[in-house]
Amino acid sequence: MEFSIRATKLTTLLESRITNFNTNLKVDEIGRVVSVGDGIARVYGLNEIQSEEMVEFASSVKGITLNLENENVGIVVFGSDTAIKEGDLVKLTGSIVDVPAGKSLLGRVVDALGVPIDGRGALSDHERRRVEVKAPRIIERKSVHEPMQTRATSESEILYRVYVVIGQKRSTVAQLVQIVSEANTLEYSILVAATASDPATLQFLAPYSGRVFYLHSRLLERAAKRSDQIGAGSLTALPVIETQATDVSAYILTNVIPITDGQICLETELFYRGIRPAINVSLSVSRVGSAAQLKAMKQVCVAELSMMMAPHGGKGGSRTDSFQRLVLDLNLPPDDKTRRAELENRAIFHLVGLDEYNTTDIIDCQVTIERAIEKALLSDGFSLDELGDSRKRDEIRGFLFYAKGELLSYRKSLEMQEELEYGTHRSKAYRDIIDAISSSKLFLRRVKGIKRWDKGDML
Repeated sequence: MEFSIRATKLTTLLESRITNFNTNLKVDEIGRVVSVGDGIARVYGLNEIQSEEMVEFASSVKGITLNLENENVGIVVFGSDTAIKEGDLVKLTGSIVDVPAGKSLLGRVVDALGVPIDGRGALSDHERRRVEVKAPRIIERKSVHEPMQTRATSESEILYRVYVVIGQKRSTVAQLVQIVSEANTLEYSILVAATASDPATLQFLAPYSGRVFYLHSRLLERAAKRSDQIGAGSLTALPVIETQATDVSAYILTNVIPITDGQICLETELFYRGIRPAINVSLSVSRVGSAAQLKAMKQVCVAELSMMMAPHGGKGGSRTDSFQRLVLDLNLPPDDKTRRAELENRAIFHLVGLDEYNTTDIIDCQVTIERAIEKALLSDGFSLDELGDSRKRDEIRGFLFYAKGELLSYRKSLEMQEELEYGTHRSKAYRDIIDAISSSKLFLRRVKGIKRWDKGDML
């Protein structure tokens, strides 16, 4: 009888345990490291792994799967591979590499995985999206038909910017943050930094231009104007590539140029001469023609600008060449006609859109100011030969009329001209030139024997 009772209790206990048995077991698929080096690990045994799936090594370092082969898989390590050894276990995570997305990233500086590095704490509520997504299909796109307006005029026209800094110093990133902050655009910007001290993997995700043609084309195909049926938004990609000695035949450049809709080529020589933006008009082209231009822009570009550039080389040479051709005798002061032509050529892109009255007045002011400054420099013993050089004159114009990279307005030019009437040497304009010479921003040499121009050539 006692045995029967115990058997009943045992049966009841076993039935209870079996009923409540938890079958939700977590099974991890694991593999082993076959080899590792240069940030790449070869792993055997991960038969169910997906492309671009995140994996975790025994040292807690993570990686992303890129190459799927019959015998093993190639995994790019996120971080240093020194802690990974041959034979280490590798575990699947089941998740494809994704990053934070959404407006919570605005105003923040993050690394390539979306982790904040600006010292302002974690991101607020945000969604996550995969790093690799399909580009918009052809049917979802619209052909280029309007310019990108860089200055928003309403809430519905806000322009969001994503700056991606790859392989640069951390100090460069800090400078960029400061510039964007001073321009009051940080709240509309996201800065993604994969600095020179970061692993190559993060630079790859940022993206890194290793397999340049494949990666650039894959990135740039995502830049598109969406059709009206799916919101009509747009994404504009602006790759910035550094060249050596303005060599446009370099490897990366020649791969990117065929993919893009045009290029803007900046020239160091023009920059140091004070021509900013330092655009080389002969190498800068658009491959969408007038499709993205407004009617008013077409009229200005085709009619006015073409006629203004034609006498100075226009499409046939750079603006540097144009300046050189304007003055044939560099040892004599230019006459008013030549001087006006130089000033107009120097200000050509800033004068477009102004009416003829304003254009004439600005150039008249510049001629008067320039001649007064040159007279004062000569009286202080600076070289006539250098002041007679069109290149040196153009550098001086950069400090006088383009101090902040923009053409001095007519009102400011008039104020400068009026100040010179009370004494050129005491004027702020002249002091700025002397300061530039003293700080070696402008190179002008003094000579013992002072040559002076005729009074008729100076104010």
